[in-house]
Amino acid sequence: MAKAVAVAVLVALLLVAAAGAGGAAAQQCDASGLAVCAPAIIGGAAPTGGCCTSLRAQQGCFCQYARNPAYSSYINSPGARGLLTACGIAIPRC
Repeated sequence: MAKAVAVAVLVALLLVAAAGAGGAAAQQCDASGLAVCAPAIIGGAAPTGGCCTSLRAQQGCFCQYARNPAYSSYINSPGARGLLTACGIAIPRC
């Protein structure tokens, strides 16, 4: 249970930090796709190539995630912002 919560938190952080465009279709936005970034968000590990690829693929969803109360605190966290920077993704303004 704690691991699932940690993954959800990591996904939320990544999404908020990478929030770029806010107009992606709902069916394209799947926060679970960011679970690959959990070690970087939660544990401070360096992001993997797969993590950065997942973040780039979901950039259009970041503002949507940032407006979601379940994810907003993670998206705006320093860890999420650092992850975006490490992946070379601009920090969005929603």
